Amino acid sequence: MGKFDEKHRFIAADIREIHRHWLGGIYEWAGEYRQVNVSKGKFSFAPAVRVPALMAEFETGILTRYTPCNFKNRAAIVQALAETHVELVLIHPFREGNGRAARVLSILMALQAGLPLLDFSSIAEEKMQDYFAAVQAGLDKNYALMERLFAEIIERSLAAT
Repeated sequence: MGKFDEKHRFIAADIREIHRHWLGGIYEWAGEYRQVNVSKGKFSFAPAVRVPALMAEFETGILTRYTPCNFKNRAAIVQALAETHVELVLIHPFREGNGRAARVLSILMALQAGLPLLDFSSIAEEKMQDYFAAVQAGLDKNYALMERLFAEIIERSLAAT
């Protein structure tokens, strides 16, 4: 994992770096917080003007609480991955690639916890509607649906190793 080893506490700048590294060859704004409001269907994400403050809160709250993700209890790992993933997607800090950036962060956190690379193929296939419902449930701080999805993802990933 290099820089993002098992002892690394993630910060907002890391997420920006991941996004920039991944999409920098495609978008000149990669790694920069969005300056435009975005929505998906009828669902509006956080207003662009709030993104820097929300990411600062995300860093001092969720990232501080859940990283490094070195919990020994599987339920605690699932809770950390689900809450972190949902909250980052709801902030939607970038114009494009938010779900994928959140999945990369989840993979890095899972590796910190000693798990294998996570297999998210079920979300891209049969579980897509469940995934959207889980993100929307996070608006009410209800992470149970996403926890179920992450528990399944972890089981599938472990079975593949």
